[in-house]
Amino acid sequence: MTQTLSQLDTLRYPVGHFQAPAENGVAERATYIETLRRLPERLKAAVAGLNDMQLDTPYREGGWTVRQLVHHVADSHANAYVRIKLALTEEWPTIKPYEEAEWAKLADSQLPVDVSLDLLTALHTRWVALLESLGEADFDRGYVHPATGKKQAIGEVIALYSWHSRHHTAHVTELRSRMGW
Repeated sequence: MTQTLSQLDTLRYPVGHFQAPAENGVAERATYIETLRRLPERLKAAVAGLNDMQLDTPYREGGWTVRQLVHHVADSHANAYVRIKLALTEEWPTIKPYEEAEWAKLADSQLPVDVSLDLLTALHTRWVALLESLGEADFDRGYVHPATGKKQAIGEVIALYSWHSRHHTAHVTELRSRMGW
């Protein structure tokens, strides 16, 4: 069965495409940080009770499996955490991108999902503590992404990763709903 573009777009972006926020003040950042705080428990709940066959099911045709997706979130958020620490300790460093699709093919992306869920729990505990310790001016610090040459301020980065958290959790919950799991 061929999916229409709008169906595919809905499967790929179940919470919509990322939109940079018009406002990124204290209240907005508090919401993003709360989403980051809650990601480990939400993702854990989303995959709870899934067997290996279900974990090895792509969330959409041509997409990653649920297992790969969970490991991708850990990889991506670990990179984001390190990038933010670089941004806080260096003047607009140029970060090192990574080939996320290639990382998803590596052997560690076939491990049990609990490995990455535990990593996310520890990582997000540290990440949230770091973010909550920042002063207002710290959110204007950032890094340069070499693929775009664009400067990305920490305030914008946490908005993106708040979306990323909801985006990938929704991939799992929407798949479960479609499959009746």
